[in-house]
Amino acid sequence: MAKRDYYEVLGVERSASNDEIKKAYRKLALKYHPDKNPGDTEAEEKFKEATEAYEVLRDQEKRSRYDQFGHAGLGGPGGGPGGYDFSGGFDLSDALRAFMRDFGMGGGFDSFFGGSPRGGGRRGAARQRGGDLQIRLKLTLEEVARDTVKKIKVTRMVPCAECGGSGARKGTERTTCPMCHGTGEIRKTSQSLFGTFMNIATCPRCSGEGTVAAEPCGKCGGDGRAKGTSSVEVKIPAGVATGNYLTLSGQGNAGPHGGPPGDLIIVIEETEHDVFERHGFDILLDLPVSFTQLALGDKVEIPTLDGKAALKIPAGTHSHKIFRLKGKGIPRLHGHGRGDQLVRLIAWTPQQLGPEEKDLLKKIDERLASRPPKPGRKVYGS
Repeated sequence: MAKRDYYEVLGVERSASNDEIKKAYRKLALKYHPDKNPGDTEAEEKFKEATEAYEVLRDQEKRSRYDQFGHAGLGGPGGGPGGYDFSGGFDLSDALRAFMRDFGMGGGFDSFFGGSPRGGGRRGAARQRGGDLQIRLKLTLEEVARDTVKKIKVTRMVPCAECGGSGARKGTERTTCPMCHGTGEIRKTSQSLFGTFMNIATCPRCSGEGTVAAEPCGKCGGDGRAKGTSSVEVKIPAGVATGNYLTLSGQGNAGPHGGPPGDLIIVIEETEHDVFERHGFDILLDLPVSFTQLALGDKVEIPTLDGKAALKIPAGTHSHKIFRLKGKGIPRLHGHGRGDQLVRLIAWTPQQLGPEEKDLLKKIDERLASRPPKPGRKVYGS
């Protein structure tokens, strides 16, 4: 099923402020939250849909990309640091984590819904997610101009080979945490003038996982992880630029005690080119030419990103005239076609002249019928 427009999902205008977006999302999230609608799959889907829309529109960069490219601008290269890759879907754990990040309160879900979470049941213990990694990847203009595959070495936390990532000594297993009894949280009830309040906190013994290693692994000290280096293949679409990034889900640090891994963020850094200057999806080439070539015209060979090309200079061309070679620039990211190559002619002036050359130029200047125009905004009559 095609995704709905994010603004339509939240019921806000495209010009809505961040506060309006946050307010609209909070209203929908409280209405469709799984703890308020236990067993209601339709409400769960609406909760995930509203959270996904909120995650995009609350982030100025993601919102700008969405406004320009729509849903296509958020797939693959586009989840973003600390965010999600929306091309592969947006699951409930992502949605709950985002909701609690911005609207979590000391009283837990009871503070919102006035009752026990999920119809009086326990919240399940959660394994800790590994941290995200960020790597800067340098690309040449030639690499940017085509789809590129790069292999990079990444040093990250990987599951311990000795204990398989559990953190427990080989031959033993993790056991239920004696402090929280496997729930991953500690609940405390307190009385005040305003009534009874319940405070829910992460269990300090197991860090919310619900299990502990009675006999920690001697190699990793019970963490379940060790440093490792491996190669990662990165597919980079043509048209990227400095500051663009790609999110490789699950390629970051492994989580402790077998927890899910974080993401690997590849930040693009384009190196300066010796010949071309990039302007968006267009590239600019400054071409030095002689006065004779400008005055009499010429046909010259110029470099492009695809090889060589011929450029015809008409007689009587002025310095700084710009010619446009259609489709010789950078492919448009998430779009169709390519930018253009601009060629700017720069009159080259000899720095050293011999006596005979000076006399010859003086004679030519004396015989020229046309003279330089007076100073003005339209010197070349354009």
